[in-house]
Amino acid sequence: MAGEKRFGTALFGFKKTDVNSYIEKILREFDEKLKEKDNEITALKNQCRELRIKYEDIARKAEQINMDRAKIADVLIKAQEKAEMILQEAKEKADEERRKLSELTEQEKEKLVDMKREIKALKQEITKTLKKYELDLEKVVEFAGDIEGMEDLNKDETKNDKSEDDDDEISDAILEEIMEEYAGKSNT
Repeated sequence: MAGEKRFGTALFGFKKTDVNSYIEKILREFDEKLKEKDNEITALKNQCRELRIKYEDIARKAEQINMDRAKIADVLIKAQEKAEMILQEAKEKADEERRKLSELTEQEKEKLVDMKREIKALKQEITKTLKKYELDLEKVVEFAGDIEGMEDLNKDETKNDKSEDDDDEISDAILEEIMEEYAGKSNT
């Protein structure tokens, strides 16, 4: 067999020196391998400790990231809800303003229609009044012409010595009377 140690024989069995040197050699090799394994175990322990520290650090970071994600998601949800609420309020205000403006427009249209109706009525009344004034003025002119004609007749027929001042006073009184009558009609 390979790697098998053969000891030389001596008087009462194997040579002690060969056995002792072999045992010492095995012990040295064993000690070396044991030291290597101890060093390897120490290195693995250090590596394991470093990996555990890294794992804990990564786990803390992952937990922090998850907490941050949850906070961000919560903030985004709240922001979205608030934005929707603001939009809803804005829509409601816009609808309310639109409704108010519609009502105001309708009221103004009604006022405009009423004003047009009043203007039309005023135009008709003014036209009537102007026609009345025209007729009354024509009557006054006719009456004034008649009065002048009557005065001329009175002068010729009666040949009174009345002064011209008396005639003017009479025509002024008649004109005032007509004007008062006319003013009374126009006020009604």
